[in-house]
Amino acid sequence: MKIIVGIATAGRREVLSETLLHLSRQDRQADAILVCPSSPQDVDLDFVSTLASEITLVTGSKGSCAQRNAILDHTGTADIIVFFDDDFLPQCDFLAEVETLFEKRADIAVATGLVLADGIHGPGIPVKEGLEILARDRATGRQATLEPVYNAYGCNMVFRVSAIEADATRFDENLPLYGWQEDVDFCRRLARHGRIVRSATLRGVHLGNKRGRTSGLRFGYSQVANPLYLFRKGTVGLGWALKLLSSNIAANIVGSLKSQGLVDRRGRLKGNLIALVDLLRGRIDPLRTLEL
Repeated sequence: MKIIVGIATAGRREVLSETLLHLSRQDRQADAILVCPSSPQDVDLDFVSTLASEITLVTGSKGSCAQRNAILDHTGTADIIVFFDDDFLPQCDFLAEVETLFEKRADIAVATGLVLADGIHGPGIPVKEGLEILARDRATGRQATLEPVYNAYGCNMVFRVSAIEADATRFDENLPLYGWQEDVDFCRRLARHGRIVRSATLRGVHLGNKRGRTSGLRFGYSQVANPLYLFRKGTVGLGWALKLLSSNIAANIVGSLKSQGLVDRRGRLKGNLIALVDLLRGRIDPLRTLEL
């Protein structure tokens, strides 16, 4: 199988270099690694030139959806496209296990892995600590479990290219910048072409690096606007959308009462309120984040 790794990156030059170095240590090397930066400064070209892996820079508009679409436009004859966040460290056998899984299970269209640790829920995980977690994991046994899931987790998503090409599916660029919930939208549109699963043989650490992320105000707006947009689009049900946005609003209210350091709960809550006012005015739109 021809396996391509795609990475959309923004504002994480040093972390990206560490991730690319780590990818060069895979037991089964990617046939190509496509990196789409939001600006040329996002990639240390001198460092990249020292790596043995075949790394190609792809040009695209700024925003996770647009950058991933630029990568999809360059997949060529690939059988599998693996999207990693620029701060996701896959276990050394990740790509080898991807190949085994997709060769044995022709009914799978989308897969995601088991995240051993996720820094998104805290201050983030340093690269050294992430590598130590992977080392400890390699020393322990694992069960090859496979379970159905609603969507792949955006930090590590594996797609059968034929499923994508069936309807020329692309990430929705009406979800700008960070593109929150774009992984749900993309995966649910592929569900008609095969199963969506989480495999415990695909393992890794999501560092949750805080650099390059959308501001609290913009992200808060997206927390309300994006789920409602996906409901209106028909990707998700109303219950799913309301549960997600209400839980986020509640978390931001509670978090606003006490500072949570790197998580700008007050900024997010302000964004939530602006979105709710826009909803009442009939003008709510994910693209409004570009105006905030």
